[in-house]
Amino acid sequence: MTQCKLLALLVSVLSARIVPAADTGAPLDRHAIVTRHNVELTESQPVQVGNGEFAFSADITGLQTFESYCTMSQWGWHSMPLPPGTKVEDFRWTEKTTYDGRRVPYPIGRDDAISRWLAANPHRVNLGRIGLRMTRADGAPVVRSDLHSTRQTLDLWSGLLTSHFEVEGQPVEVQTCCHPTLDAVAVRIRSPLIGVARLKIELAFAYPDLAGGYGDWNRPEAHETTMTLQGSQRADFALTVDADRYHVSLAWLPEGAVTSERHQFLLSPAEGASFEFVCAFAQRVPPSSLPSAAETISASTERWPAFWNSGGAIDLSGSTDPRWKELERRIVLSQYLMKVNEAGSLPPQESGLVNNSGWYGRFHYEMYWWHAAHWALWDRWPELRRSLDFYERFLPIARERAQRQGYPGARWAKCTGPDGREWPHPIHAMLIWQQPHPIFFAELDYRAHPSRQTLERWREVVMETAAFMAALPCKEPASSRFVLGPPQYVVSENTDPDTTLNPTFELGYWRFGLRLAQTWRERLGLPRDPAWDDVLKNLAPLPVEDDCYVLYEGVRDMWTKWNWEHPALTGVYGWLPGDGVDRGTMSRTLAKVLRTWNLGRTWGWDFPMLAMCAARLGETDTAIDLLLHDKFQFTTCGLSTSGPFPYFPSNGGLLYAVAMMAAGWDDGPKRAAPGFPDDGRWTVRWEGLRPAP
Repeated sequence: MTQCKLLALLVSVLSARIVPAADTGAPLDRHAIVTRHNVELTESQPVQVGNGEFAFSADITGLQTFESYCTMSQWGWHSMPLPPGTKVEDFRWTEKTTYDGRRVPYPIGRDDAISRWLAANPHRVNLGRIGLRMTRADGAPVVRSDLHSTRQTLDLWSGLLTSHFEVEGQPVEVQTCCHPTLDAVAVRIRSPLIGVARLKIELAFAYPDLAGGYGDWNRPEAHETTMTLQGSQRADFALTVDADRYHVSLAWLPEGAVTSERHQFLLSPAEGASFEFVCAFAQRVPPSSLPSAAETISASTERWPAFWNSGGAIDLSGSTDPRWKELERRIVLSQYLMKVNEAGSLPPQESGLVNNSGWYGRFHYEMYWWHAAHWALWDRWPELRRSLDFYERFLPIARERAQRQGYPGARWAKCTGPDGREWPHPIHAMLIWQQPHPIFFAELDYRAHPSRQTLERWREVVMETAAFMAALPCKEPASSRFVLGPPQYVVSENTDPDTTLNPTFELGYWRFGLRLAQTWRERLGLPRDPAWDDVLKNLAPLPVEDDCYVLYEGVRDMWTKWNWEHPALTGVYGWLPGDGVDRGTMSRTLAKVLRTWNLGRTWGWDFPMLAMCAARLGETDTAIDLLLHDKFQFTTCGLSTSGPFPYFPSNGGLLYAVAMMAAGWDDGPKRAAPGFPDDGRWTVRWEGLRPAP
């Protein structure tokens, strides 16, 4: 390498980490960035403490006293008994005619007992409710309206939630946190109500429900809870729910007594004005020993600063645009929430560990990118790696699915639980845009860790994924082009799967995935696959009508009938780097989308997707406007209200978009924060971020 080329490479590397000229070059004050967005509440919202594998949602009391909030984990699942006389093997796949005339089986499902059971099982469960049971001076139960002077603070830097309120003039303070490595919540309570036996702790368990994961409290006969006292400062509980079982352990200081009311247990402190306990949850066996509340709080106050000091950070406080603080608030709170909800051993569900959305707690393969890709740009690989190996774990099932349909390689499911079994449904069976995701993740890993070890880690997943991708398009005899033909659902899931041909986003993603797969072969010292190159060379172009990209080839009334749900035709340039895209055509397409699309009928991650398209096109003001759009809103706690509530792809999409807009992207402008306006209103200081592909 010549000196000139070496210098150019050095400049390129340094430019990837450049900050605005107004920056002094000093490290960011991460503590200040984070804590200026501490959550302050006076009314209940589901505010969480957690560690990615386990999370506890609290109401205004710091526990689950008045609100039906959940305690959830990545391992807490339940399956109801099979319908009488049925077995899983009774399910029958449905044949569909493909574009090239073959009859191919799909797991579409039918209106029968086994299909309905497969749809609902397994489902994620609420592990238990922990709340306060308080009484007034006259002996009546305290209700929500009896609470006064309520205020609650979540200190993001330490992960400590502190709640204050008064009951008949008597103060109550509750401090709540989650252990960073154990599935345990710790609580400290200070109040004169303890000493007069007017404050007790309630632990309660419900049969799992299918409506939101909160629990069915009207079926006490359907499950079993047994308690074993371990002296005067610990009790262990064994929960049996049909064929599933899990354990809960409760330890407290100072002494107290536990009384039982079937599936409800009351812990009564013996005396004093303060009380503390730790409640731990386990899938198989109760822990032999539990940390104290003090030890748990100490662990939280050590681990959360370590998280905030890892990876990337963005400081917008030097900006003069008055919206900087709201954007920075969303960025900070999204990082906290993704660490609490989405840094566990399984891909996250849409609503994380807050509740079950309409998919019974299942995770969506196509949405995994929006949940998880941001970890790579924020250089937080420990959080990402906890779930990223699911591609390797579920590869045998993906291979089996492709083989059953007569294809080579691995076909990835749309929606499963931890068993990898797909929920039978027409959209699930015929959606395809999840297929290139593992190649994208492999590339993100290699960009961060360019080693032989990374290549070998992903070898099978990349090769098998690409083998199916190359086999799925059909070659048209008349034109010799390869087409993505029916049956297929596009990203927006709102077109006829039996007539949809050559959808824009899927064609672009196919090109991107197969191009990278060939690059991986070369990195591994393998020859390029000629069949893959044939598809790449002859794949149908992105469909254009009236100088704009359209949803799919031959679509009618595109801008009036199909201008709702995900505007994924913009995702091929922004989210993706633009394989097969003409920049001028995409510029006209984005403008038309923003003029005509019904943004009230979109989902939260659509706005970061649109923002990334605008940023790549150099329309940086539009990119900022989209990230702060009035249809793209976040609660005080940072939960997105766009889509089902909550909806974490919004938070993940926001984090990916702002990292890309700050750190840049391959072939992007070589200036500071190229996705932000360059007119002096935005001062973007950042560190530790990685550019997007």
